Amino acid sequence: MSYAVILGNLGNTCDRFLSTGYKEQPTKAEMVRQAASIAGVTGVELVGSWDITSANVAEMKRLLGDHGLRLASIIPDHFAHKRWGHGSFTSRDPAIRRAAVDETKAMMDAAVELGGDLLNLWPGQDGFDYPFQGDFLRQREWLVAGVAEAAAHRRDVRLSLEYKPKEPRTHCFLARAADTLLVALETGAANVGVTIDTGHALVGGENLAESSALLLKHGKLFHLHCNDNYRSWDDDMIVGTLHHTEFIELFVWLERLGYAGWYSMDQYPYREDARDAINESIRWIDGMRQRIATFGPQRFIDVIEEGDACRMARTMREFLGLGDASTLQGAAHG
Repeated sequence: MSYAVILGNLGNTCDRFLSTGYKEQPTKAEMVRQAASIAGVTGVELVGSWDITSANVAEMKRLLGDHGLRLASIIPDHFAHKRWGHGSFTSRDPAIRRAAVDETKAMMDAAVELGGDLLNLWPGQDGFDYPFQGDFLRQREWLVAGVAEAAAHRRDVRLSLEYKPKEPRTHCFLARAADTLLVALETGAANVGVTIDTGHALVGGENLAESSALLLKHGKLFHLHCNDNYRSWDDDMIVGTLHHTEFIELFVWLERLGYAGWYSMDQYPYREDARDAINESIRWIDGMRQRIATFGPQRFIDVIEEGDACRMARTMREFLGLGDASTLQGAAHG
């Protein structure tokens, strides 16, 4: 298992109602120290312009090395500047599209200097808000062309496209696992794949395991962001506190199909102690995966092959320690 955390999640995560946040902002060094203090965490994700720039690579490399942490990925900042307000890779302004590609290339170079080989691309401003606002064909062509050009810059760095149905736009061009896979395949680049953010997938009404199976079948599940929500919004909550059954199914399929990437925590603990909240997510994931191993993953695979919902319910109940199948049968015949 390779656990990582997006560094900024350990900071003062602000919401749109209180731009100053509910906590004090720690220094970068303190956030790195906190990440290293969480059992199991061996990597961090850095956000471009927030954590990493072309100018501070040596400083960040030293800071990570001092705490024994690896670079899990860099997330180029294609979303938090005014210039991206009408899109980055899909902006109607060719100069903005060029800037998006150039920023990606610069962060690819930085990743290699930091000993990494992955960029997580979330072009959050690429989408539309109103009917007749999106040029669905031409803008997707720009998106594919821009990502393909960046991918050709360094074949030793993988680009993983993170999808999300909405926010900050009401509709994002990379909205679902399948259409994001299509973009990755259309680039024709072996080093372009897809990131599943579990919260984004839940908001999009996806089944986490199904999405992972689709991407792994094509060899395109490059990265994983872990969080939970109520399905109506990207709440970025502690993993497993709401949808533990779906996470268990996800982990069974990831193990079955040989996912070997990072399990990276992507949370916004607005009011909670950030280190504690992220630690809880990792403990949930680790606990569920260990329980699957001792319970026997083949038992879940047998349920999948049979497709019987009642057997699934009995198996999950036993997995959760709520009585085994014989207990139910005894009650039924008592």
